[in-house]
Amino acid sequence: MESIDNLIDSLAMDAAPLKPAPHPLQLSLGWTAAAALYLVVSLWLSGLRPDLAQKLQETWFFAELAALALLFVATSLSAAVLAFPDLHQMRRTAIAPVGLFALFAAILFFAWRADVPPAPLPVHSFECTISITLFSLLPAAWTFFSMRKFASTHYHWAGSIALLSAFSVGALWLRLHEVNDSIVHVLLWHYLPMLGIGLIGWWLGRKLLKW
Repeated sequence: MESIDNLIDSLAMDAAPLKPAPHPLQLSLGWTAAAALYLVVSLWLSGLRPDLAQKLQETWFFAELAALALLFVATSLSAAVLAFPDLHQMRRTAIAPVGLFALFAAILFFAWRADVPPAPLPVHSFECTISITLFSLLPAAWTFFSMRKFASTHYHWAGSIALLSAFSVGALWLRLHEVNDSIVHVLLWHYLPMLGIGLIGWWLGRKLLKW
């Protein structure tokens, strides 16, 4: 009996202390700060659209950017919550992006209605989707790498939201960089692909986050 007690004491002394998991808010703040730095550096390298100061005075353009930024923050926090098996008792936070997606869609609708006469379409099309996707690869990679350290039981939703969060950063970068006033083009090649990105994230969540 004494030898068993000694063995237990020895194992307890040898066991390394476990580091507590960060709060979802702390986790998402880290992702947000990294994405903000990535965005600033990228815009410094690629340049801002020369008419940005004038465009920010337009109600619907400013509302679009603000809603897109809020959508990124909400999806980042939601992904952090979904990384935990019990959602950290923050179920409402996990589904918050649904309301912001609805708000974003409404803003885009009113922006489309206000585009009279319609701005001319740019000469390019799917190139914007490719640019946003490539820009999103790095934020997506560090988000998935971080989420793998946890034990998500909602891996489908976690993967989908994480990829949408990364894609929203890319969409924000392109809107601040590209000189383009066509809301029709923006709807078709900047934001509509989010549906496909969400489905890809749903698949990646099972591949990368299931434990």
